[in-house]
Amino acid sequence: METIREFLDPAALNAWMPMLRTGVRVLVIFLIAWVLIRVSHRMIKSFRLFISARAATADDANRFATLGRVFRYIASVVITLIAGMLILSEFGISIAPILGAAGVVGLAVGFGAQSLIKDYFNGFFLLLEDQIHQGDVVDAGGKAGFVEDVTLRYIRMRDYEGNVHFVPNGQVTTVTNMSREFAQSLIDVGVAYRENVDEALAIMRRVGGEMRACENYGPRILDDIEIVGVENWADSAVTLRCRIKVLPLEQWSVRREYLRRLKYAFDAEESRFLILT
Repeated sequence: METIREFLDPAALNAWMPMLRTGVRVLVIFLIAWVLIRVSHRMIKSFRLFISARAATADDANRFATLGRVFRYIASVVITLIAGMLILSEFGISIAPILGAAGVVGLAVGFGAQSLIKDYFNGFFLLLEDQIHQGDVVDAGGKAGFVEDVTLRYIRMRDYEGNVHFVPNGQVTTVTNMSREFAQSLIDVGVAYRENVDEALAIMRRVGGEMRACENYGPRILDDIEIVGVENWADSAVTLRCRIKVLPLEQWSVRREYLRRLKYAFDAEESRFLILT
């Protein structure tokens, strides 16, 4: 009873009130920060779902999902840092020295982890600008292959031999994407100098027309074959060039089938055309 009377004494209450006020304000800051984090996450998720519902492809939806995670993380970090500084100020701790120390530490960490920071920055813009997404075939960072995953840290791709390459985004300065809108199947054919060039070009055009009319390969070809003509004079053959506009990632299969059919067409003409692969 004596302890309760001491606690309820006006002088004791006056001594405890500042601490109670501080505790209440800290609790309010915690609650506001928690609410802001939840609201920001919900708004970002709703906006991401809104955009994803209007995405042209599933790859675009995956890209928006990755960007949504990035923005949620940034929102959480910013709100938590602001709330932390406000709580420290409530306890009478000056944040100026802390900010100064944090700046020094951040500078040291920045120098030590600048390659990692570069990876994340490059990865963010790769996703934002839609330079690469899952399912593409690209040449990036000195490696080429089928893109299996794109993160803020790296690109994971698998080459034709099945090797998996992890390319840090910071090493990607130029991206060659072979999977967008359409591709060109570029084909060089070498014929002997003694052969009639115009006759060879006519056979090449005919084979291209037959492929476009083919039930299997026709849907993959977007336009008539383009006969470029004589490309150069090699040591033992005249190089003739043509190209076929095809769907993305079909350039290699169409090229192989075209060369196969062209070989049979040349054989049928009883000619001695040489095909250079």
